[in-house]
Amino acid sequence: MRTIDWVDDAIELVDQTKLPDELVTLRITDVDTLIGAIGRLAVRGAPALGVAGAFGVVLARGDAAQIARLRAARPTAVNLAWAVDQVSALPPEQALEAALRIRDDDIAACVAMGERGAALLEGERVRVMTVCNTGGLACVERGTALGVIQTLHERGRLDEVLALETRPLLQGARLTTWELARMGAPHRLIVDSAGPYLLGRGGIDAVLIGADRIAANGDVANKIGSYALALGAERAGVPFIVVAPESTIDESTPNGDKITIEDRDPSEVTRVRGVRLAPKGTQALNPAFDVTPHDLITAIVTEKRVIKP
Repeated sequence: MRTIDWVDDAIELVDQTKLPDELVTLRITDVDTLIGAIGRLAVRGAPALGVAGAFGVVLARGDAAQIARLRAARPTAVNLAWAVDQVSALPPEQALEAALRIRDDDIAACVAMGERGAALLEGERVRVMTVCNTGGLACVERGTALGVIQTLHERGRLDEVLALETRPLLQGARLTTWELARMGAPHRLIVDSAGPYLLGRGGIDAVLIGADRIAANGDVANKIGSYALALGAERAGVPFIVVAPESTIDESTPNGDKITIEDRDPSEVTRVRGVRLAPKGTQALNPAFDVTPHDLITAIVTEKRVIKP
């Protein structure tokens, strides 16, 4: 299954807000609808956003204002701006070919990252922990960190996955467990705050996460909760491994302090899928991402190399 593709002059993508209850495919023919889908996280995950941005430039047909709005739709994930820039730099008649190439490159990159990441992990069978969703839903097929997990499972080396629920929008609970179940991989769901404790208790061989932007010095922006896992992994002596394509490395951003962190609607914290959790009038902070310093990262796995910050 592909999360996103170009079909008959339109973008077709899985509406991730409907999962796990329904598998719904959206057909998008204009930039405004695409920006709306990106904003409400119908399509999400750094590589998938890159492919969406590339196809969005095709829909924009050279309209500079629409391209600029698309590029800024989500500020933390560098893949979106990277892909928009790649395709918009070309004449409109070459845009679709370039966008399809970005899609195909992402598919190939996920296969390569899965193999490289699986080879990096020692042990006949491994038990891993992960946060957010980094599978095919976050890319086009297979995924980044979850792509490594899928490769381990296919090779009979996966003992178990502990997936963090990933508050406030529950990408781990809704999406990662859905993907793990589809591939038949053994897994259990845990609350976010249990992650560091379980790392300290032992029995976890590695933490695998994705990335939305990697700064030039190796600092990594990823879904909120990643930094806490990195601290727990450091204390427990567990390898903390980031899996992301080369396009996520942003050499123009010197370090994590310079990464723009997206603040989302506070109502995502005070409500869960339409159900109010907090009293009316409760104020909330809702950073969508955090930054893990490079000195807490064991390795960064891309489709081309293993970087040890």
